Formats: sequence, structure tokens, C-alpha cells
Amino acid sequence: MSSINAKTYEAASAARTAFLGLGVMGLPMAGHLARAGHAVTVYNRSPAKADAWVAEFGGASEPTPAEAARDADIVFCCVGNDDDLRAVTLGPDGAFAGMKRGAIFVDHTTASADVARELSAAAEALGLQFIDAPVSGGQAGAQNGMLTVMCGGNAAAFDTVKPVAMAFARAFTRLGESGAGQLAKMVNQIAIAGLVQGLAEAIAFGQKAGLDMKQVLDVIGKGAAQSWQMDNRGTTMVDDKFDFGFAVDWMRKDLGLVLDEARRNGARLPVTALVDQFYADVQTMGGNRWDTSSLIRRLR
Repeated sequence: MSSINAKTYEAASAARTAFLGLGVMGLPMAGHLARAGHAVTVYNRSPAKADAWVAEFGGASEPTPAEAARDADIVFCCVGNDDDLRAVTLGPDGAFAGMKRGAIFVDHTTASADVARELSAAAEALGLQFIDAPVSGGQAGAQNGMLTVMCGGNAAAFDTVKPVAMAFARAFTRLGESGAGQLAKMVNQIAIAGLVQGLAEAIAFGQKAGLDMKQVLDVIGKGAAQSWQMDNRGTTMVDDKFDFGFAVDWMRKDLGLVLDEARRNGARLPVTALVDQFYADVQTMGGNRWDTSSLIRRLR
């Protein structure tokens, strides 16, 4: 059975691509590239997952990032954190060692703005281009090819990548130079953290008050309180279901990046810092892999 849902693909010239990292996001993203007609060579730290991807989508797999990237015009990547990103880009087996001059590396990892700037400079010294391009939309967005992508980097390189990346995106936007994409993703996570906590408190309050909260959410969801989180997570929060979506561990990693950046730039984030500690409480409860909407568990 396919790992991705059907998407109508816009016409784009076929490109030779590589995709590094076939996790819950990368696997369907790479699949959309293949289904859009692009040649895709994949690399994954666990070779069995790469072999399974090839069996489903075609293309090829290689044992190192350098070999996967060797003939690619564009190398896409989605791994876990700064260290994982350095591991697949740098060194003799890293993608940069295999890429041809003029090729473009597009990083969809949610990582620090510092590592984006560091790798952009390393790429430029080798005659390569680097675009930091973290995504929003979660696993469902990846499977449906409907991710929102926030990009930083060279404008000409961005223009080359965009029509190819639209295979898995609904929006692919350049927001500035290297690091701007990662900073925009931090803005995204700040907004989500406060919103989910507010929704959790609202539902917990309504339940304590004896209200039918599914009915209440249906009513207030037609007014100013409406949000994606309310539409997609409100009823599951009422039902105490958290076995899907964006994991608490991932959110804490992202909020750690946010708070580190805030310490550097002087931004004041009192609510974000508090919600980060609330997520630490959820981890202590055993909720590391629960969806981020599990904040409501603290209130029950």
C-alpha cells in the first residue's frame, strides 16, 4: 500500500534528485518527487527502509549520502537535528563531497539558524548552493503533499528548486537569506505552543464546568477562537486520544532551538518557556511520543 495519498502534480521539468532521510516526513516527501516524474536516489541510515522505498517507488538507493548525491541537480534532506544534518553533509561520505558544482542542497530539517548559515558557507566554498527549508504541516501534510515550506538562501537557487519541491508542498516561500527559513519555523512553533496550551485550558475548563465540549467546540469554532489546532485536535483532546501527529519529543527539540535563539537575540518569550516546561511534565508522564495536544493531560 502506498505511503502517500494522491496529489495532482503540476507540470515541472524532470530533475535528477536525491533524498536523504526517510523518516515519517522524508519517506512520503521523496515519494511525491518520484510520482511527479523526478529521478530520485535515496539514502537512509537504516538501509532496509531505503530498500523498501525503492521497492515501492522505483529509483535507486545508495549506502552513503555522497553516493546518493553524486549525480543530483537537487539534494533534499530531512533528518533529526543539527548533528544529524552535519553527519549527512560533511566529511568524506557526506553529501557535499559527492555533489557536483552548481548543485543545490535543500534542508527540510527543523534545525538551528546557526547550522543553516554554517552549512551554507561550507556549500558556497565548494561551488554549491544551500537552502534551509523547514516545513510545517506534520505527517499528514507530508503524506498529502501539502506542506508549507519556509526557505532561506540564494534567490536564484530558490527559484530553481521551487517547481520541483511543489511535488510535496502547497506553499514554498523564500523569506530571506540563509537562516531565515529556520527562524520562520521558530516563529511557527512559538505560535503553536501558546495556542495549544490555550486550547487545552479551554477544554479542561469546559469539562470541569459540565459542558458538552464537542458541542462547544463546534460552536466556537465558527467564531474568533477558530484555529487549525481546534479543528484538527479539539475533539481528540476531548476524547483523550494522542496517538498521532507531532510528538512531544519533537516539539521540545524545536522549542529548545527557539529558546536558544531568543537568548541570543534578546527576544522575551515567557509563555513559550512556560509551555516548554509543561511539555517536560508530559514527558515525565511517559508522553514522549504523544501528540503535542497532550498538554491537556497535565490539567486532568
